[in-house]
Amino acid sequence: MTSKILVTGASRGIGAAIAHDLAGRGHRVAVHAGRDGRAATAVRDALPGDGHVVVVGDVGDSEACSRIVDEAVGGLGTLDVLVNNAGMFEAHPIDTVSFADWQEAWRRTLDVNLLGPANLAWLVARHLLDRPAGPEGGRLISVGSRGAYRGEPVTPAYGASKAALHSMTQSLAVALAPHGILAAAVAPGFVETDMGRTVLDGPGGDAVRAQSPFNRVATPEEVAQTVTWLATDAPLWVSGTVVDVNGASYLR
Repeated sequence: MTSKILVTGASRGIGAAIAHDLAGRGHRVAVHAGRDGRAATAVRDALPGDGHVVVVGDVGDSEACSRIVDEAVGGLGTLDVLVNNAGMFEAHPIDTVSFADWQEAWRRTLDVNLLGPANLAWLVARHLLDRPAGPEGGRLISVGSRGAYRGEPVTPAYGASKAALHSMTQSLAVALAPHGILAAAVAPGFVETDMGRTVLDGPGGDAVRAQSPFNRVATPEEVAQTVTWLATDAPLWVSGTVVDVNGASYLR
């Protein structure tokens, strides 16, 4: 069965890989970008299959979240699955930043990494509950992080936001189960994306790779394949789970 799926933060990195993997398996995708509509359009145009759309908006803004979901539903005809992938990662070490910068980093990180996904989850769940076909079969998937468990000393707001995202996902799994809706998450470790390239190519790159006994970091495709499984093929009984995708770099 073809699903209609909104993937946030899909103009690059893990999100683009998720969009490609989903489209390659016959699903229709709304490719979201926060600002760079041109990049999102390039991703959409490279996807296999037809009927994919582009939506643009800041997930940290509640009104933009409503517009994103409305445009995705309008472009695809309905939504079956939300993949909350959009996020931000901004250094704000407590021993060096000013109080003002500390507050701003926390505010913006929580807006994008937690409140945005929460708003999108409500909007998509409401769409599923209200649509004529009913909610059964709907899925809410979130991309969390190993940092929720391992800690993020330079980006504590990021680690905290991802821990909260995991918790939110599990709470929604319980709340939405009576409606036949699955909620689950993945917790990747370090991934080879443009965002991570600065670290991987720098003096600390070897140490990061050595965190895994495979002596490398994940590819975006490895995370994407796990997300696709949860979003489409995973049995309903995995609802509430957070799948570690970290190459045994952190065990819990």
